[in-house]
Amino acid sequence: MSDATPKTYQLAGFIFAIGGAILFSTKAILVKLAYMHTSIDAISLLALRMVFSLPFYLVAAWLGSKKENKIYLSYKQIGWIIILGIFGYYLSSLFDFIGLQYVSAGLERLILFLYPTFAVLLNTFLFKVALKRIQVIALALCYAGIGIAYFAEIQTDFSIPGFYYGSFMIFLCAITYSFYLVGTGKLVQAAGTTRYTAYAMLAASAGVFIHFICTRSIATIHFSPMLIYYALALALIATVIPSFLMSAGMKRIGSNNVSIITSVGPVSTIIQAYFILGEKVLFLQIAGTILVIAGVVLIGWQTQKNQEDTGF
Repeated sequence: MSDATPKTYQLAGFIFAIGGAILFSTKAILVKLAYMHTSIDAISLLALRMVFSLPFYLVAAWLGSKKENKIYLSYKQIGWIIILGIFGYYLSSLFDFIGLQYVSAGLERLILFLYPTFAVLLNTFLFKVALKRIQVIALALCYAGIGIAYFAEIQTDFSIPGFYYGSFMIFLCAITYSFYLVGTGKLVQAAGTTRYTAYAMLAASAGVFIHFICTRSIATIHFSPMLIYYALALALIATVIPSFLMSAGMKRIGSNNVSIITSVGPVSTIIQAYFILGEKVLFLQIAGTILVIAGVVLIGWQTQKNQEDTGF
């Protein structure tokens, strides 16, 4: 293997992580639009998202089993993939969809992006993964930026009914997603990217469908072309494509680096929310955005220079 190959491999991981974060950031915009233009509720919208996502993951699971069938998975590993899928794409998505009924898209993404802090702490204290100095600096820059932007948002949004409840739901989403992120960093190497992502999403889909069947009825959903459009967009643009991109990124550069790189998500959401939803962009949000970008650039530079977190 030439010296250039690992660098190219890492650069691809960085690009995958950035792309996945940006596409995932469209989720808040699409959910807010669906709430604005239809009468859908959180669990029903989540169920539709999974209905349209499921065929892609079934195909991916089949292809993955053929391509990666030489990789043995124990029952314990399969069990953990199921648990992580439920945490990462059922519980965290449910908390997120509920929270988005009460907070702006920009604020949702800012609260949600507490999860890299939780992920890094889990890696550090549970798995004894040492933090590099550059990761600490990048993390500090990203969260200083997010904190500044959050302060600006909360000055205008705190009086909305259900604001604190919605914020708490997004906070729970960040916690549950951090468990998924850390677990993915540990299992994706063993399972293979395609098979891991497909199995995790299938488990999450089962959780969503069981929840929907127990609490809702198809008859309560008022179907319309607009609702189908938003559900399809959620499934493809904000779920299927970014989920595979993120798993591929973690396989190449490690979950700690992906955790910090994806802090670009709030920036993307704030920009989209301004142009699509008409949400305000304040001076402090701009200042916070600059800090977040600085942190992302710093960690991106590090992924090209350092190979220690790639699994080589």
